[in-house]
Amino acid sequence: MQLATRVQELTPSLTLAIDSKAKALKAEGVDVCGFGAGEPDMDTPEHIKAACIEALQSGFTKYTPSSGIPELRQAIAEKFKKDNGLEYKPSQIIVSNGAKQSCFNAISAICDPGDEVIIPAPYWLSYPEMVRLAGAEPAFVHTKQENAWKITAEQFENAMTPRTKMIILNTPGNPTGSIYTREELRAISEVAAEEDIYILSDEIYEKLTYDGAEHVSIGSLTPEASDLTITVNGFSKAYAMTGWRLGYLGAPEAIAKAIDSMQSHSTSNPCSFAQKGALAALKGDQQCVTDMRDEFDIRRQYMFDRISSIQGLSAVKPLGAFYVLVNISNLGLKSQNFSDRLLSKANVAVVPGIAFGDDQTIRLSYATSLDVIKTGLDRLEEFCKTL
Repeated sequence: MQLATRVQELTPSLTLAIDSKAKALKAEGVDVCGFGAGEPDMDTPEHIKAACIEALQSGFTKYTPSSGIPELRQAIAEKFKKDNGLEYKPSQIIVSNGAKQSCFNAISAICDPGDEVIIPAPYWLSYPEMVRLAGAEPAFVHTKQENAWKITAEQFENAMTPRTKMIILNTPGNPTGSIYTREELRAISEVAAEEDIYILSDEIYEKLTYDGAEHVSIGSLTPEASDLTITVNGFSKAYAMTGWRLGYLGAPEAIAKAIDSMQSHSTSNPCSFAQKGALAALKGDQQCVTDMRDEFDIRRQYMFDRISSIQGLSAVKPLGAFYVLVNISNLGLKSQNFSDRLLSKANVAVVPGIAFGDDQTIRLSYATSLDVIKTGLDRLEEFCKTL
């Protein structure tokens, strides 16, 4: 049996593999401290679940428009304007089965075989695979820890070729927790505008920011940036709705229309009754988001302080999301070897940085309880002393 080349060349998700291995060990009774999860450990807020239950009980279980119910698209357009300064009509909004599908749809709608997509590294591990599935080629730009793992406009400009079609930005970022400033984004947008390079702006962690850091949507900065930007967001991180599989994007009219057509022939509409929950998330009390962010902030402070005190480790203090990217280069092991040994010897699960394009790092998530964080970091510190 001969599978398609594009499928054979895919790299399995290391984050899912690590999480599955940790869960398997826990099922065997092993006390594992897992730092691999990319989802909030809190439950979906009650008012969101109630709206979904009401939709189910009222029979809202049939097909909807492939791009989402009109009232949800309207609410997302209003959210974009209020929170992000982005002017999108409901017709420019596409609701999908998760922000991951939104990213994949955008890349597939824009990129042809032979095109290049610039991806700053470290990167979320699915970006390169999405680009390859579209037939295009990822072009990695390696960022520096001293610049908080962010690509500069100069690096962007130097990396461009005649084949460059798109740049992917993720702010706040996974796995780095970094946030691009308004000035940094403006400089990047100006470079993109000069060469008509599309910008895929993944803003899924926008509500999880700390220390007064400002989240800025690059598409809001100039008319030229707006014309080139596809803004992706969703409900999974801010509202603890990972399993609901609901994301969305806003895009220039022609791109949105093309994505709507693609989605109608692939997955069709996102889950009908889940969309009613999403509408409640946007329209309801936002205190649940604030409470979650405050809890993550406590964990972030503790994790960063502890990691900074462990000899041989270093990190940039994250300003967003719920990850700390830890530099292990002084300990003499590559990330996969380090992670495997840490799990087998100390029962601590982390994600090796090789999954994100940097083999000198590991990623720890603080989307877990403070007790687990304290115990896990105690074990990590003892493990590092053996190296």
